[in-house]
Amino acid sequence: MGYKVFELTNKNGMRVKVTDFGANVMEIHVPDRDGKLQDVVMGFDTPEEYKDNGSFFGACVGRMANRINDARFTLDGKEYKLAANDGKNNLHTDANTGFHKMQWAAKQDGNSVELKFVSPDGDGGFPGKLDMTVTYTLTDENGLVIHYEGVSDKKTIINCTNHSYFNLSGDLTSSIHDHELRLYAHQYTPVVEGAIPTGEITKVAGTVFDFTEYRQVGKSIDDDLEQLNLVQGYDHNFVLDSLTGTYAKAAEVKCDRSGIKMDVYTDLPCIQFYAGNLIYPQTGKGGVKYDKRQAFCLETQYTPDAINQPGFEKPIFDAGQKYDTKTEYRFSTY
Repeated sequence: MGYKVFELTNKNGMRVKVTDFGANVMEIHVPDRDGKLQDVVMGFDTPEEYKDNGSFFGACVGRMANRINDARFTLDGKEYKLAANDGKNNLHTDANTGFHKMQWAAKQDGNSVELKFVSPDGDGGFPGKLDMTVTYTLTDENGLVIHYEGVSDKKTIINCTNHSYFNLSGDLTSSIHDHELRLYAHQYTPVVEGAIPTGEITKVAGTVFDFTEYRQVGKSIDDDLEQLNLVQGYDHNFVLDSLTGTYAKAAEVKCDRSGIKMDVYTDLPCIQFYAGNLIYPQTGKGGVKYDKRQAFCLETQYTPDAINQPGFEKPIFDAGQKYDTKTEYRFSTY
């Protein structure tokens, strides 16, 4: 089956490529401080290469992003079992049959591409036939807006995200330790082994998780601390200061080497900062060699394992209730 690649461009020369295989983001070219376009995301040259995408480069993750403890959950008294694909836990629904490995029906309209997919009842272990639409729009403000819409015919849980890996230097072979990150989050959720939240919501003040002001990614990433050792660096969920449903800035990242800055906006309650600790050696687009910590992810989401944790806001949607959320990655120079 042939897959299509859609290219979005704006008046500033920014370019984005998206494929109908998995609704995956393949390329994001943004101008650096000298006006030269730099591709700032990891990925592959062809849609077919995303069939073997163990790191989830550019992935549209669904139905459920992140982890679910013991690969099971209970909804209205009924237990649902999922694939145990991350030790005993479930991670990103399914590496082989998740949204990022499905063929989507796609159409382009100017600077937007709309992709549709129907996930059948029981798909991945989840209840309900889910009609999903994901729309990517490139704005003239150099923003890539991702709009997720879904409706299930049964009560279910939904928590989609985009898993693009960013390196704002334009050199995808270089470390992201010198990138400076700011998160609009004064709290985070500590984890136990397996990266499952403990159930606590903890203040970041006075810890290596305090990104409330700009902090270099590599400053403390290798400190001998239990929370870092458990996941080999940063791979943690941060609770955003803004209220769920309020579209607000969640993060800023900048790289002095290129002068490129990225702002992240969302209406979701949380964001996962993943420093690419487990990117394994592989060849990406243009023959570039990828390895660990050469890119980072900022995944907007509900809290991992929220369905099993009493204190967390739950991504539960009734039959016919619309799942409707937006995330934006907006680029500029400084």
